[in-house]
Amino acid sequence: MVRVGAIVMQVADTERAGAFWSAALGYRRRDNPDFLEPAVPGQPHLHLDRTERTHLDLWVADAQEQRAEVARLVALGATEVAWDYPPDADFVVLADPDGTL
Repeated sequence: MVRVGAIVMQVADTERAGAFWSAALGYRRRDNPDFLEPAVPGQPHLHLDRTERTHLDLWVADAQEQRAEVARLVALGATEVAWDYPPDADFVVLADPDGTL
């Protein structure tokens, strides 16, 4: 079953945003302070980034479930996006029906 695993937020200052969002949400900053994890299991992580557009990272249990969810989301109107994937990519980039990545 697909779930929101992380919310990627584009911010101007990751240090300032990390301090704010960790205090506001009660999240813990990880070794990389741009990644915040929830104190309560099951909530999405928060990834702060200066360059990436704000988007949702949807997570699944394994590669088989990923293939099934990609097919399901495409059937619902998503489209696969041409992307420069690294060799060890464990993700697929999709756009929603409005073209939002």
